[in-house]
Amino acid sequence: MDNIKNMRKLEQATSFNRADFIKLGLAILFVLAAAAVALYSASAFGGGDSRMSGLSVLIVATMVGGYMAMNIGANDVANNVGPAVGSKALTMGGAILIAAVCEASGAIIAGGDVVDTIRSGIIDSSVEVLQDKTTFINLMLSALISSAVWLHLATVLGAPVSTTHSVVGGILGAGIMAGGFGIVQWTKMGEIVGSWIISPLLGGLIAASFLFVVKRTITYKEDQLKAAQTVVPILLFLMTFAFCMYMIGKGLKNVFSLPVPVSLGISVVIGLIVYFVCRPLIIAASAKLENNKESVGKFFTIPLIFAAALLSFAHGTNDVANAIGPLAAINDLVVHGDDFAQAASVPLWIMIVGGFGISLGLALYGPKLIRTVGSEITELDQIRAFCVAMSAAVTVLVASALGLPISSTHVAVGAVFGVGFLREGIKRHYFQIEQTIIEAHEKSGEDTTAINQFLETFRKAPMAKKQLLLKAIKQRREAEEALAAAGVAIDSEGKMKMVEKAQADNALPFLSKKEQKKLKQAYKEELVKRSAFNKIIATWIITVPVAAVLSGTIYLVINWFGISY
Repeated sequence: MDNIKNMRKLEQATSFNRADFIKLGLAILFVLAAAAVALYSASAFGGGDSRMSGLSVLIVATMVGGYMAMNIGANDVANNVGPAVGSKALTMGGAILIAAVCEASGAIIAGGDVVDTIRSGIIDSSVEVLQDKTTFINLMLSALISSAVWLHLATVLGAPVSTTHSVVGGILGAGIMAGGFGIVQWTKMGEIVGSWIISPLLGGLIAASFLFVVKRTITYKEDQLKAAQTVVPILLFLMTFAFCMYMIGKGLKNVFSLPVPVSLGISVVIGLIVYFVCRPLIIAASAKLENNKESVGKFFTIPLIFAAALLSFAHGTNDVANAIGPLAAINDLVVHGDDFAQAASVPLWIMIVGGFGISLGLALYGPKLIRTVGSEITELDQIRAFCVAMSAAVTVLVASALGLPISSTHVAVGAVFGVGFLREGIKRHYFQIEQTIIEAHEKSGEDTTAINQFLETFRKAPMAKKQLLLKAIKQRREAEEALAAAGVAIDSEGKMKMVEKAQADNALPFLSKKEQKKLKQAYKEELVKRSAFNKIIATWIITVPVAAVLSGTIYLVINWFGISY
């Protein structure tokens, strides 16, 4: 028997290693294919050492750009689909398929013909040192390699980090090595540091606000389905409006630009169409469902799928620039011999490398971070995941209107934290209420071991009933204290009658000592895993410094070889 078990373990280990080798093989094939595409695209190169060295650096940059794109897919895309997977609105396979198609489509269709070569203006492009072609190419190449390596490490650690911050850190470190600390735009750097705080707090606050509203207007009601028939269509209208504005202003900004009033009008019209189409469908579906929170959650399944698709499309249009921005700059300088430019044109082949690389990285290595965001930080159901998705869109709109720099990764993960911490706060509030009821039992003087399923009854009661119950207990306790202060003694029979009346009026249950202990233990549980919270916050803080140190080191190594282009 032991031999059979050992054989099974060996087979599982072999299978695991085989799967890893297949993934690695596919990743290497993609990087080599990207190099072949770069070689083919630059086939117009003539002879000469400078041209050949330029072609070599373009091929290397393309390979690193492809590697960077895969790491973006493995790490960053989890923020878009993780909540939908964690809430079981999508399977892992379905989420990867939808996100991969939408990411690649967004990158290729709406990724932009021109990208910013110096992300966020973090270094001064006008300084003399950056006008040197070799220096600029080495800077871009160092930034690309360092940010890709850091993203890879973060993915291995299971920490979702900002790809934009990784690239910014890479450009910062190489820029300092090339031109000193004076080259850095420290005001811009301060904005980025500020976004570390603004992004997760804003995302968490908005997600928690949405969840609180849903709880108060639907899940705390006695007839949840009836409440859902009114509230859910309104939420779908708001979601449609927010995502339309999000797509017009962020996802499709490189395809066309519309005035804000026009964008608002289009978004409102589409939102109203969704409202009037969905409301009768929700009313009809309610007749076949049970009156509970799980049934209400089903109304959010399809919206979550659309949210994952739209967020992935918008992510592809914007974050592909993190992989191809430095590559596009190197391509401009090497192939066309242009002087340094703040923005670089992007050939279609580079956009395809970036878009396909993100999709491949997601398919091969994305599940780890998808599970982290979707289920390892806090438990998500469809309602909570819907609030996270809403927060991702609304936070970007609010931040854009206020001119605040934000990170989409920090917003999405901050929203998950916000939902989890709100649940902890509500749970602690319930605990205080139940402790009040327990204390009332103890002061009433009765000695009973009757178990009335207190915890289950209280949790299932609508909020209005909970509040009435607490009010009744408070009134009874105040009456007892008033009588005691007046010197009026209440015998055990009188106390029992008061207890029985309160129980009859408010379904007041009894708890034994053992049950009280279990109740306290249940409410001490943390709904946000502190180990995940601490790990993610730590990686956010060190992203820019680590990428900068890596990039500066790589820049020195490249310069040491004395290659010129």
